[in-house]
Amino acid sequence: MIITEFPRDLLMTGAIFGVASFVWAGWGQERPPKHWIWRVVLGVLSLGGAALAGISIPAAIRNWTSPTAIVIGGPAFAWYIAIFWLEVVAIVVLAIWATKRKRQDLIAPLVLAVVGIHFLPLAWVFAQPIFAVAGVLVTAAAVVAALVSDKVAARSFWCGILGAPVLLGVGTICAIVAFGAL
Repeated sequence: MIITEFPRDLLMTGAIFGVASFVWAGWGQERPPKHWIWRVVLGVLSLGGAALAGISIPAAIRNWTSPTAIVIGGPAFAWYIAIFWLEVVAIVVLAIWATKRKRQDLIAPLVLAVVGIHFLPLAWVFAQPIFAVAGVLVTAAAVVAALVSDKVAARSFWCGILGAPVLLGVGTICAIVAFGAL
């Protein structure tokens, strides 16, 4: 499920997924259920994401000259750039669409769905099957967040409480595998 040929890429995955977990758990604080435990759980997920990023970023920097699946000018790099910009455009268009329809409650699930879907082609670009697993799970979290009632909690809460653990878990696994491969 994880290919160890490019430990630097796995370290960067740990760093990026750690930051993403921090961000999604933070966005989840928008309007969680009333009981205080939910804020604590989201806080723990945020701290876990920050810790993962804090461990992974220096290690990635130290190993920056090691091999990577993304060679500047190569086809994987071109695909990565294309996928990134397609994701940005999709997020902007969907946020504008949701706002015009007075459905700002859907912005977080729509953004999370785009994030999840973009991992699917990145699994091929980075030669990392675990990205496909993350993509499916994150996209599923977005669908659930879009479908649940927003009476008890904001949809962003559901994105955070469901998406952040996936990102934190996959990022942690990638970082551990990377450290083992170095």
